[in-house]
Amino acid sequence: MASPVQIGDIWIGHGHPLALIAGPCVIESDEITFQTAEFLCDLTRRIGIPFIFKSSYDKANRTSIHAYRGPGMEKGLKTLAWIKDKLDVPVLSDVHTIEETVVAGEILDVIQVPAFLCRQTDFILSAARLNKPLNIKKGQFLAPWDVANIIEKVNSTGNRQLIVTERGTSFGYNNLVVDFRAIKVVRDTGVPVIFDATHSVQLPGGSGDHSGGQREYAPILARAAVAAGADGIFMEVHPNPDTALCDGPNSLPLDTLESLLIDLVAIRRAIKGNNEVL
Repeated sequence: MASPVQIGDIWIGHGHPLALIAGPCVIESDEITFQTAEFLCDLTRRIGIPFIFKSSYDKANRTSIHAYRGPGMEKGLKTLAWIKDKLDVPVLSDVHTIEETVVAGEILDVIQVPAFLCRQTDFILSAARLNKPLNIKKGQFLAPWDVANIIEKVNSTGNRQLIVTERGTSFGYNNLVVDFRAIKVVRDTGVPVIFDATHSVQLPGGSGDHSGGQREYAPILARAAVAAGADGIFMEVHPNPDTALCDGPNSLPLDTLESLLIDLVAIRRAIKGNNEVL
């Protein structure tokens, strides 16, 4: 059974509603970021889905050195703080260095550890010692049961506010696959599991100097993940994904979200009586 994690007024985990973490992959401008956050806040409040806004102030793992990384920590955190205050919504972003964790922790409601850093012990310990909720993205190179070692590192600091995000597993070149057994395997370690529906359809480095993606499959995987017992869904969304500066090929357009979220809530309700899953 996954022990619930509290983020502001939101609870994620056993016995609580399906949660959504969503936003543009990277902060492109204040206008686009706020427009997206406002849309998502209005939609999720109307449907009744607990919501955490996500956007990155820096994408340190872009394929090409020429790729857009974001506005940087100082400006990006100001944007997230503004959105947090203006819309009364919790905010999440990924951090990349030990030095960042302290500064970002003053603004962020959830610290996200990127997949490629999920085994970096000193970094994990530094983030955990902030005693704030952590969302650790399971590396594409890890088996689900390997997550137990990450959880032990976090728990060693006394922090029990941990969520793990499943985002697919490397399979051959430039491709990921999802093993939905991973949701149960990770939940059985005692932490809530979020399923990253859009990064799971990413084709890493699949377009030469940038990653490709197959966004048409993201809704299918999201529905399957909720049926498998995921505690929440992570999605990168954008007003116009074809013009997005990062991860556009696997991001979902805003106008497709309402029907998908209604489906996900219905699936969650359909399996709610199954205590083994929930």
